[in-house]
Amino acid sequence: MRWDGQLAAGGEQALPGLPGLVRSVRTPEFSGMVFHEVLAKSVLNKVAGGSSLPFGWTVNPYRGCSHACSYCLHGDTPILMADGTTKPISALRVGDRVYGTERRGSYRHYVTTEVRDHWSTVKPAYRVTLEDGTVLIASGDHRFLTERGWKHVTGAVAGPDRRPHLTVGNKLMGTGKFAPPPKDTAEYRRGYLCGVARGDGGAAPAEQVQARVSAYLLDDLGLSLPVEWPDTPTDEWRKGLLAGVFDTDGGYAHRIVRFANLSERTATAVLEALARFGFQSAVEERRVPGGRCCVRVDGGLAEHLRLFHTVGPAVTAKRTITDAAIKSAARLGVLEIRPLGLSLPLFDITTGTGDFIANGVVSHNCFARNTHTYLDLDAGHDFDSQIVVKVNAPEVLARQLRAKSWTREHVAMGTNTDPYQRAEGRYQLMPGIIRALADSGTPFSILTKGTVLFRDLPLLTSVSADVPVGLGVSIALLDRDVQRRLEPGTASPQARLELVRRAREAGLPCAVMVAPVLPGLTDSREQLDALLAQIARAGATGVTVLPLHLRPGAREWFAAWLARDHPALVPLYRRIYGTGTNADIRYRRALGTRVGPLLRRHGFAGPDIPEPRWPRGSLPHGAPDVPVAQDQLTLL
Repeated sequence: MRWDGQLAAGGEQALPGLPGLVRSVRTPEFSGMVFHEVLAKSVLNKVAGGSSLPFGWTVNPYRGCSHACSYCLHGDTPILMADGTTKPISALRVGDRVYGTERRGSYRHYVTTEVRDHWSTVKPAYRVTLEDGTVLIASGDHRFLTERGWKHVTGAVAGPDRRPHLTVGNKLMGTGKFAPPPKDTAEYRRGYLCGVARGDGGAAPAEQVQARVSAYLLDDLGLSLPVEWPDTPTDEWRKGLLAGVFDTDGGYAHRIVRFANLSERTATAVLEALARFGFQSAVEERRVPGGRCCVRVDGGLAEHLRLFHTVGPAVTAKRTITDAAIKSAARLGVLEIRPLGLSLPLFDITTGTGDFIANGVVSHNCFARNTHTYLDLDAGHDFDSQIVVKVNAPEVLARQLRAKSWTREHVAMGTNTDPYQRAEGRYQLMPGIIRALADSGTPFSILTKGTVLFRDLPLLTSVSADVPVGLGVSIALLDRDVQRRLEPGTASPQARLELVRRAREAGLPCAVMVAPVLPGLTDSREQLDALLAQIARAGATGVTVLPLHLRPGAREWFAAWLARDHPALVPLYRRIYGTGTNADIRYRRALGTRVGPLLRRHGFAGPDIPEPRWPRGSLPHGAPDVPVAQDQLTLL
């Protein structure tokens, strides 16, 4: 089922098939968010058997989290955009214009369409390899267009799994893999400026060309006009030259790419650059005013797209392939379909045409997606903006705790989603949950990064006289600017430190999870020392320091942020995390060695080992002393 047309009474999006859905609402104080209010049948959840966690039960009144933290490698499959460029599928947004297809007679034709939905899910991944070297990573449910119609990546010829599916020898439809875009280097920019200002008497530059030229000249790269042509051009300079010449005097009329109005010098440089990148070209024998010539690029649509993507011209209007028929001599036969043996975060989109162009092949919208993990919501943006609220959680919990079979085991809150996220200020579910636990004599713990907990400190102080209570606050760093980018919906580090101080003044235990520690960003001895000093001043009963954990369904969101804000650190994270979720053991040992003396300096006993324990005060008195199973704690 899709979201299209599923509206609640107020005109808001609703979740089709969500059990107990009462309504879906949007409020002014939570811009861009939808709260799906449900009547739950149960809120007391048993932790899976065999878990190393120091508790057996959890309560989560919310699914999803309005904190919108970015601790979340992005899907790099390039999608063909409506302006002729490409963009990684993970970077697409609702409303973006992309290419899809439309059947007309015997052929499908390229048409532009809009992205209507975008999500990621974690599923077993398969690698589909084509004859031209194209590699596609997809779930078994995904469908691609072949010469014999739409086919799933996997399936069977009989039985319950019977469905059309890819086999070796099937040919996919499209142009084949897309070329990577040029790098925005000083050499590329010099080449582009040479192409634009080559003195060949070209037409007045278009607005997009003027904007690019202005940007290049304004940036502090030592560029100015006129730009000297190099004696030994680099490949990036050649790409810039081709882009500049195409923008000023190139064209793509009648599906033919031409570089027109070229002087002998420019024509020679264009031909040399095209040959360098493997393009077939020819000088057209026709009369051109002033003795100038015209260079034509052969090879059809696949080669023309490769040219546009390789050199990156600024004028997007010259790159349109709208209405072109999908027929290509590209070698897109299936060579292999191999399971990767692991589940990966996989992205997908819904478009107006029901399909899109993924790395040069026609790809169908995938209508089978997972949930927050099972509510038909994704693990990325939807987790931040589509919040399921169990509005009857206190009453249901109280009923469950009255059962004769309840043995008053430790119940943990905040291990999955934060019970004191901003939405709690609106719904006020936690006071009733706390009273239900206390009235039944059930010990409990709360882990949060939300200062809405201030409101309930008097209540927690009162019930702590009757049942053991543990409190833990997550504080990752002190730098407010970095914190705003990483955790845009959370309280400041200073406000969380004040929460620790106030909880201790109220007589409550309160520990701090310094988590997640970010390699290269927040893990220096100086940064950790400063943070631990502030935590000690606040009076925390214990501290544990934990490195970033990149769980499936979250790592691509963090990596997209890292590539955007700190690209120089991407190689470091690849070394530390590779394709796994945990930091490399060498990094964890180094962090433990660095942190141990700091913990002791500030009054927190800490061994120099890579397996941190639950800090004192974060769990109710009597809970077992075990390492933190970080892979099972979403908040950390």
